[in-house]
Amino acid sequence: MSWGIGQRLEFIEFRLFWEGFINRADLVDFFGISVPQASKDLALYQERAPGNMDYDKRSKRYVAADKFVLRFLNPDPYVYLSQLRSVAEGTVPAHDSWIAGLPAADVAVTPKRDIDLEVLRKVLDAMRGENSIDVYYQSMNSKRPEPIWRRITPHAFGYDGFRWHARAYCHLDNKFKDFLLPRILEVRGKGKPGLTGGADWHWNNYFDVIIGPHPDLTESQKQVVGKDYGFDNGRGVLSVRYAMLFYVLKRLGLLGDATKLSARTQHIVTLNRRETEAALQTAEMQL
Repeated sequence: MSWGIGQRLEFIEFRLFWEGFINRADLVDFFGISVPQASKDLALYQERAPGNMDYDKRSKRYVAADKFVLRFLNPDPYVYLSQLRSVAEGTVPAHDSWIAGLPAADVAVTPKRDIDLEVLRKVLDAMRGENSIDVYYQSMNSKRPEPIWRRITPHAFGYDGFRWHARAYCHLDNKFKDFLLPRILEVRGKGKPGLTGGADWHWNNYFDVIIGPHPDLTESQKQVVGKDYGFDNGRGVLSVRYAMLFYVLKRLGLLGDATKLSARTQHIVTLNRRETEAALQTAEMQL
């Protein structure tokens, strides 16, 4: 089976599973194939997944059978919701989503960070070639209130849920640091690299943050928090790069002693707080 046919069979099953129906026009419109090819794909799906769909003459479409069995799709709620989120945010056009009947949805608005297209291309190019580059960077450090040129060797990207940064070796400070992409104003001059990604210990090593429900919650509330966060036996483990540890804890409200916060707003706490604090210090971050 070719990749294209495999994709279309998965698409058919996606629509049957999430929407409950599909017709030839769905395949024709989304993949740009002919009507005869769409008919062949639907026939092939019936052959490979017998009993999964029936043809409804009244609505003139194929509908999911009562005894539907997944053959080509490994459905994940987060895959569906990520598509819904992308459409709601405007990053993906509705016609590019596999979801036919898009339910009404919205996302909490965050300011869009302005990333220069050419800056991103040049940083990517430096990563691919394992080169260093000069960046005109605006730091928020009081010691460097004005933007300066500094040489970096980038090797990865990080995202904290709000902003993208380049993980790079800084030739000025002689260590690996995070450089926010919107604060890189210009890029110039590829050159020999400094230390590359393989030497970035904080990026290549992980720490396990153990989380659990806030102790002030009721037992039933603790159970639903456990379900919400996928706890096993009342706790969950987040394996986090040392280089991303500060951002993860900040986003989850776990910087500081979460047990001292109200359980109404802070539902989880860190169960291995001492070790987590030590890990943050190892990552050269302060609580």
